[in-house]
Amino acid sequence: MKTKSNGKDFCMFALPGMFCFFAVLVVPFVYGVYLTLTDWNGVAKVKNFIGLKNFAGVMKDTQFWTSLLLTFKYVIVVVLLVNIIAFAVAYLLTRGIKGQNFFRAGFFTPNLIGGIVLGYIWQFVFSRVFVNIGEATGWKLFEVSWLSDPGKAFAALVLVSVWQLSGYMILIYVAGFMGLNEDVMEAASIDGATGWIKMTKIVLPLMMSSITICLFLTLSRAFMVYDVNLSLTGGAPYGTTEMAAMHVYEKAFTSRQFGVGQAEALILFIVVAIISGTQVYFTKKQEVEA
Repeated sequence: MKTKSNGKDFCMFALPGMFCFFAVLVVPFVYGVYLTLTDWNGVAKVKNFIGLKNFAGVMKDTQFWTSLLLTFKYVIVVVLLVNIIAFAVAYLLTRGIKGQNFFRAGFFTPNLIGGIVLGYIWQFVFSRVFVNIGEATGWKLFEVSWLSDPGKAFAALVLVSVWQLSGYMILIYVAGFMGLNEDVMEAASIDGATGWIKMTKIVLPLMMSSITICLFLTLSRAFMVYDVNLSLTGGAPYGTTEMAAMHVYEKAFTSRQFGVGQAEALILFIVVAIISGTQVYFTKKQEVEA
């Protein structure tokens, strides 16, 4: 009876989740790996097996490696800015300042807006609002739309991404700060730990679990950025802001080289998995318990 009951419980609770996991993640991933070995163009009924020729095509695709290098640059800047800003703001919002709950909700709001909508909103801001401000004030920084200049377009992409992601990370850091052991903090103050010493020797080690989560989330989301990239710059001007995820999409669905695009997607996945896994491994080792 016990075995039958356990089997029934498994079918009721675990089986639906396992089915969804395999149907949505495992099966598409395995099928995607298979497609990297074919010449499929995305619409043809026949998929001819061509071995590793698609990967050879990836090696020759200089535009992919350029976009991947740009993505690395974007990830480094976004991850650093998002986590530094979120950590600092979360620290301020747990010091008991007046209206801190209102500010927490306010900072989280940009994360509720979809990336496509967010990109179009900021496209209007950079192309119209900032330009009008530049014309009215004579400020050279805003005289021309940021989206028409490669350097400024990249900066605009970073600015919007940081603005969007910081709110979510702030909530995670706020939860971490609120979970700090008050006895430990009090003992550190009694022992004379103040300011920077208290932050680096006491607070940061106790916050490492929150830092691990935030770094992982920002790394994975920054590497896979597509929606904001599409709606804000569309890879313009002249493809100078085309990130790796956008290039993969264009290669597979616009150029109809689905096998090559899938091979590039697999390489991107492996890069993200290695970097994210390494980050989690090393930051987990730094975690301590109060």
